Amino acid sequence: MDPGSAELSAFRVTDLKQYLFCPRILYYHQCLPDVRPTTFKMEMGTEQGAEERSRERRRSLRPYGLARGERCYDLYLGSRRLGLRGKVDLAIRTDDNPAGQWEAIPVDYKLSQGRTSRHFVMQVAAYGLMLEELWDLPARRGFLYLIPARRAVEIEITAALRQQVEQAVAEMTEIAMREKMPEPPKPNARLKCAICEFRRFCNDV
Repeated sequence: MDPGSAELSAFRVTDLKQYLFCPRILYYHQCLPDVRPTTFKMEMGTEQGAEERSRERRRSLRPYGLARGERCYDLYLGSRRLGLRGKVDLAIRTDDNPAGQWEAIPVDYKLSQGRTSRHFVMQVAAYGLMLEELWDLPARRGFLYLIPARRAVEIEITAALRQQVEQAVAEMTEIAMREKMPEPPKPNARLKCAICEFRRFCNDV
């Protein structure tokens, strides 16, 4: 796919991830585009991701339970149907499975120590759905590769997870169209605020 065609889609997959972390982040990005804080963690993630791609080229596919497969790095994806675009760290095309059928497998690198949070899982699922359209192959699973632990966590891309991705994009579209700030996080979820780069813009938490 021409990267230019991916740009025509409305939201980035990182927008989806941030929306699932807190809907207000999407609001700031879409409705207040001049608000763009950059954190050390964001810069470190970019740097570590580049280093991990270099290591990936030197190692086997064993972390993903595969003996063979074709790897594509930094692959641009876009889906008009989903209204999403993004760049997946690694995409694997392989027939190394019990059925011997070709499949598409997205891999997303993370600096997480071991948690597979919902917004990370949904991000992998979104990449899988777009890979299906690009390669015309089923994406039944994907992986979160946890850089600090050097460990790959398999994510099953279920029918329920697919539906959740589409529902989230619909909710994101409504926020962008209405330009209304979402409600603040509930008190039991406000631990997120302590690590959020936008926390200083929210005056009600």
